[in-house]
Amino acid sequence: MVKIGIFGASGMAREAGDIAHALGLEPIYIVRDEVERDAWSYPGHIILESEVDRFSELSYVIGIGDNAARRKVAERFYKRVRFANLIHPSATFGREQRERLDHSVGVIVAAGVRLTSSIEVGNFVILNQNVTVAHDCEVGSYVHIAPGANASGNVHLGVGCWIGAGAVINQGTIGHKLTVGQGTVIGSAAVVIGDCEPNSVYVGVPAKRIK
Repeated sequence: MVKIGIFGASGMAREAGDIAHALGLEPIYIVRDEVERDAWSYPGHIILESEVDRFSELSYVIGIGDNAARRKVAERFYKRVRFANLIHPSATFGREQRERLDHSVGVIVAAGVRLTSSIEVGNFVILNQNVTVAHDCEVGSYVHIAPGANASGNVHLGVGCWIGAGAVINQGTIGHKLTVGQGTVIGSAAVVIGDCEPNSVYVGVPAKRIK
């Protein structure tokens, strides 16, 4: 069986492992140190980060939900391993969208995700279960969209922003994409109807800045 390396020791890593199994791949989990290895209780082959160079034939993804932590791992290993995308077979794509996604690396697409058309996706993005992203959106690198969230058409999600479960990002226009700024957190079930400033927290219906 073809193997794939998955960095991480938490629930997101296990979910990435489930995607791997759905694709007929055998996951090998990479943990930071002996403490994480000894705490691991999920079935699967475990190695330490210090052992990665012995598995240079593998492709890798980063199953870490926290954007900042995922970015640190990506930057630490970008020149040492070959990163790939991990896409659940139930995910669906508009015309030529899957080919667009192939230009990115380290993207995890979970079960039930739908991407329509003309969407640009950066590197090391996580699109969690049942996320929908509509036409002409731009999803920056290191973004995490939590389960059930929806980005309507003409939306720009800045680098490292986090979209909470069930949140809705309303549609922008061709002339002005509705923008969620870099590093911003959108709370679960929030409804975003206007631009959101960088490095902020927005919650509620309609979403308002609280931090």
